[in-house]
Amino acid sequence: MEKQNIPEPVPFKFGNKLKIYLGIAAGIGLIALLIAVFFQQLPSERIWANLWMNALMFVFLGLGALFFWTVNTLGESTWQINIQRIMESMGLTIPFAIIFFIAAFPGLKDLFEWTHTEHLDDLLQKKTGYLNLPFWMLRFAFYFALWSFFAIYLRKMSVKNDFEPQEKYLARLRATSGWFIVFFAITSSTAAWDWLMSIDAHWFSTLYGWYIFSGMFVSALAVIIIIAAAFKHFGILPNVNSEHLHDLGKYLFGFSIFWAYLWLSQFLLIWYSNIPEETIYFVERTKNFGTLFYVNVIVNFLFPFLALMTRGAKRQPLYLAIVAIIVLFGHYLDLYLAIMPGAVGHENTSIGLLEIGLPLFYLAAFMALFFTFFEKAKPVPANHPYFIESSSYENI
Repeated sequence: MEKQNIPEPVPFKFGNKLKIYLGIAAGIGLIALLIAVFFQQLPSERIWANLWMNALMFVFLGLGALFFWTVNTLGESTWQINIQRIMESMGLTIPFAIIFFIAAFPGLKDLFEWTHTEHLDDLLQKKTGYLNLPFWMLRFAFYFALWSFFAIYLRKMSVKNDFEPQEKYLARLRATSGWFIVFFAITSSTAAWDWLMSIDAHWFSTLYGWYIFSGMFVSALAVIIIIAAAFKHFGILPNVNSEHLHDLGKYLFGFSIFWAYLWLSQFLLIWYSNIPEETIYFVERTKNFGTLFYVNVIVNFLFPFLALMTRGAKRQPLYLAIVAIIVLFGHYLDLYLAIMPGAVGHENTSIGLLEIGLPLFYLAAFMALFFTFFEKAKPVPANHPYFIESSSYENI
């Protein structure tokens, strides 16, 4: 297929109508937060936990997309070129996530028991070499500095190739993608230990970093699918076809199973060992969050497993987008179960206006940034040597 016969993508415009919708969603989220603070007067730890949870979900979407892009770049895959700018733009939201984390910093003492240095027991005393606030903050800054650098630099090389196609830019993309994957392989686990596992500081799991990564990646895949299906519908990415969606659906299907594998492996290893300092994590969740605990498995494994099992199910844009929305909700629930039992406890935890409304603010902020970055570049890297092959992609 020659390039002149390939439909031209429609330049995206982040119009006022879309901005109004996102503004309304953000307003609802802020109102929910204000009601929780000033009218419902919810426990402070519940408010901080919600701010922390949504900040994590925000950065997870960007990191998962950046990882997916760099893996495809390093592997020189051709099929993903028509959705590359979606992943690029999602990745560029990472530097802005730090704002939402900093907004939750005043509540660190409500979230992390190990910050109360005057009341540490013997076990937490032994962990102070790693779990101390100055070193924790240093790691936090290091993660964001490097993640942000990779996201910005990779985008810069990608856009440069649009206007001045040269092999050197593609070579830099491949090389930098490799370095990012190495860095991400380490920091995705250590960040999960710092930001999530240390909430239950007496508990530990050797699989935890992989478990959090799998949820992060599936969440990002779900958002990529939703955006790709919407952009295909509105003609912004006319060369995205059923084959691209089919591959994205296969990734969502496969990594939902991978998430379930890690979930079950972690549970079975801890159940079988029956060591109190390990089992307490699951005892709290099965005893006091039992309904949500099992709903979590149904939504994040059983539902996508059945919904995406057939080939045709992964080739219908609307159907695939609906499945992705439900899976995205499921992994938000998974994050809820990772944070709330340890940070808040079952006595002060429930799902109310704050838990339903506040995510709208973060989702609106994420999408506003995404649309802003997507608008600033061509919808597809048309000068990429694999663009024609991607636009005529046919998965045999």
